[in-house]
Amino acid sequence: MSVEPYREITFDKEGDGPAGQPAALAALARQGLTDLVVFAHGWNSSPAGATRLCSDFFAPFPGLLAPGVEAGYAGVIWPSMMFTGEQVPDYRALVTVLPEKEPVLDRLTELLATAPADEAAFAEFGALLRELTDVAADGDGRAGAAGPREQLPAFLVADPLEVCALFTEALEADAGAAEDSGPNEGLGPAEGFGPGLGRYWKGAREVLRQATYYVMKKRAGRVGESGLGPLLGEVARAAPRVRVHLVGHSMGARLVAYALKGLPPGARPVASVTLLQGAFSHYAFATRLPHDPGRAGALRDLQNRVRGPVVACYSRHDTALGVFYPLASRLAGDAASLTGAAGLLGSDDPRWAAIGHDGVQAVPGTVVRPLAAVLRDGVPASGCVSVDTADVVRSHSDVCRAELARVVVSAARTGR
Repeated sequence: MSVEPYREITFDKEGDGPAGQPAALAALARQGLTDLVVFAHGWNSSPAGATRLCSDFFAPFPGLLAPGVEAGYAGVIWPSMMFTGEQVPDYRALVTVLPEKEPVLDRLTELLATAPADEAAFAEFGALLRELTDVAADGDGRAGAAGPREQLPAFLVADPLEVCALFTEALEADAGAAEDSGPNEGLGPAEGFGPGLGRYWKGAREVLRQATYYVMKKRAGRVGESGLGPLLGEVARAAPRVRVHLVGHSMGARLVAYALKGLPPGARPVASVTLLQGAFSHYAFATRLPHDPGRAGALRDLQNRVRGPVVACYSRHDTALGVFYPLASRLAGDAASLTGAAGLLGSDDPRWAAIGHDGVQAVPGTVVRPLAAVLRDGVPASGCVSVDTADVVRSHSDVCRAELARVVVSAARTGR
């Protein structure tokens, strides 16, 4: 590990951690620390890979801190491993986080490897995806189980062949868009598929990726709200003077944002939040959605639970968020979108964009700054701040940058 003192915070898929974890973190916070920087990795990271990412991300911090600042560091390790980064993805790596689904994953792997060119195979593929994600749909595309009826992602309940065709067209329209230059995310080259229906197995890879994204989206929010939020509340009670700074990458940004929702009433230990290429809606903090004023964002006004700024770093070079996030989000929220691909690809419809694509939206008073201005003048002391980091962030996983560490330090008011 590049920094000390450092601790790892571990959670299972329900947000439960080992006994004694809050006390151990509070003990660290009481060791003369003024500030605690907590970093959550994104999806598709193994535990070892997540620790390496934390080490690489934290490495610049000691040289950036002002005299008198005594900082501690913590990495949030949560079960997010999905695919390996091999040229031919190891889909069975999903077993590491979904062990109860091993038979389903075996058959999904077989279908993707053999790519049978018949409609029945695609129908089976769709049924397996619904089993993988615990989706059982009735005729109107809503959850058929007892309890509240939740709108389900259309790409999980619509015609699987049509969905795979849509994603194939997306891949071919933006060559290489599904690949990520970072070590943790991306499915590798979409090659080796035959003509005719067999060609659509290329898109099926991305459909599986989006299905696992659906699982991880729910999991990240649950871990943040049920795990990290309450833990931070306990730390605040034990060490009330320590200022906590939350940082998250990709789905980890969603995790730390939902931790604000899980803070105990009255607890305000969080002094700043920095979201790096956040993989959740840019309307999350909005009181009213521009396209539906009767609805609010999922994290409405929770930026007010942070004593300092909530900073969203974004980059136009992030293809994962710029192309496939809005495609999957649109298919999740609008079944009519499945009538054709032309309106989906290259669409600038703001309803489906990620906060890591264009920053915080529909929150009055949000400040927008280029990275150079923030590095020169600092981050505003409070409120929502969107920072265009395209000058240094060239892909979704490109976040271990000294410039981004400087943004976090500036937001935390701990810099030189």
